[in-house]
Amino acid sequence: MIMPVLNEERHLAEAVGGILSQEYAGELELVLAIGPSRDRTQEIAEKLAADDPRIVIVPNPTGRTPQGLNAAIKASQYSIVVRVDGHSLMPPDYVRVAVETLEETGADNVGGIMAAEGVTPFEKAVARAMTSKIGIGNATFHIGGGAGEADTVYLGSFRRSALERVGGYDETFVRAQDWEMNHRIRQTGGKVWFTPRMHVTYRPRPNIRALAKQFFHTGRWRRVVGREHQGTLNLRYLAPPIAVVAIVAGVVVGAFGFWPAWILPGGYAAAIIVGSVPTGRGLPPSAWLRLPLVYATMHLSWGLGFLLSPPSLGRSRET
Repeated sequence: MIMPVLNEERHLAEAVGGILSQEYAGELELVLAIGPSRDRTQEIAEKLAADDPRIVIVPNPTGRTPQGLNAAIKASQYSIVVRVDGHSLMPPDYVRVAVETLEETGADNVGGIMAAEGVTPFEKAVARAMTSKIGIGNATFHIGGGAGEADTVYLGSFRRSALERVGGYDETFVRAQDWEMNHRIRQTGGKVWFTPRMHVTYRPRPNIRALAKQFFHTGRWRRVVGREHQGTLNLRYLAPPIAVVAIVAGVVVGAFGFWPAWILPGGYAAAIIVGSVPTGRGLPPSAWLRLPLVYATMHLSWGLGFLLSPPSLGRSRET
């Protein structure tokens, strides 16, 4: 198992505990690729490694995810490589189900549901948005669905042979590296498989600033994937930038006196408020009230990132 880690003081021990308690009969190791964190991540990782010989630590001087993943893959030793994340909590049967699914389907990569689960009211609102079609679209690893082939999956459990065939993660992709590599796996004849049996608890970003930053950079890099791999963009990816353009155009034109233009931003605001009513059922009121703001932050940050993604991004490493 491999985990890139950066500034994960809050969740690292819990995440590692879930990994080491796996109900799996085979050999298991965990390779932590530690970036230059600003908190106690390095100290916590070293303590965990000292307490359990199955944990291996390798440095990731750049702190970037694809470099960390490749370093961890290189240091790992088994034929199946399971990617895990410092924001995620693995159920006890995760590895066993992953191995069974790889054997049953012949896939090169299998993955399951990214089950967002928050603690604070804001995190609970984000978690609900990340598991609804209004917030994130129809990707099965967010909203669930039946087992079958998929474009991409959350995290992923790989055959080492597939990783070697495509050369691992493309380190120019600071974000969206999962989608990009899964695309190359499929382009080289491999199969990516989604199964709802694999269920991972994901901890959302804790505040509006962190959420906006996450989705802004995801939008930037998803456009890079679209440029590098023609034909991979569809309406789900284009909807946020279209919404941003429409809202900005409506505000500008409306400000110059053409009042019907306000229908565009007003209609969007009304849509997410109305949509928050059914999708927020079951949430505490403090989280429900935050849901429209969370939807807007996710949509508009992603759309702005997509629109402002420079043509040079991805051709050289981002600084």
